[in-house]
Amino acid sequence: MTEILRDIGMIARALDSIANIEFKQYDLTRGQYLYLVRIYEQPGIIQEKLAEMIKVDRTTAARAVKKLEENGFIERKDDEENKKIKRLFPTNKGKEVAPYILAENAYSNAVALNGLSKEEAEVLSDLLEKVRENIEVDWNAVKKGQKRNYNY
Repeated sequence: MTEILRDIGMIARALDSIANIEFKQYDLTRGQYLYLVRIYEQPGIIQEKLAEMIKVDRTTAARAVKKLEENGFIERKDDEENKKIKRLFPTNKGKEVAPYILAENAYSNAVALNGLSKEEAEVLSDLLEKVRENIEVDWNAVKKGQKRNYNY
């Protein structure tokens, strides 16, 4: 059986390590850039949706959001209709940094796909999307307290 998850893990850790080093100059610590760029791309997103998008638990998302807010990258605003809902928006500081994060992402994508034809890159993208969708089923189930059956 192919150990694709090992390769995906190595790729993810390598890119995360590179990004953590490169974004240190902006005072973004481990992984915060992921949250900031999603908020930048979807201003007004709620924290729960953000956590779901990044595939982390609510507590992890809450810590990252709090740190981004403390460091002036984002701000919370009350929802206009439901004051219990807090929407997340990038501040001017967040809006200044986000394009660098997006540029790093575009560069990393180009490096990762180097040597692949356009068709190969599209096939890879489609296959990885299927893999992600498969994993999301278990992620959602486990998040809700279900156990996975390892006797497949």
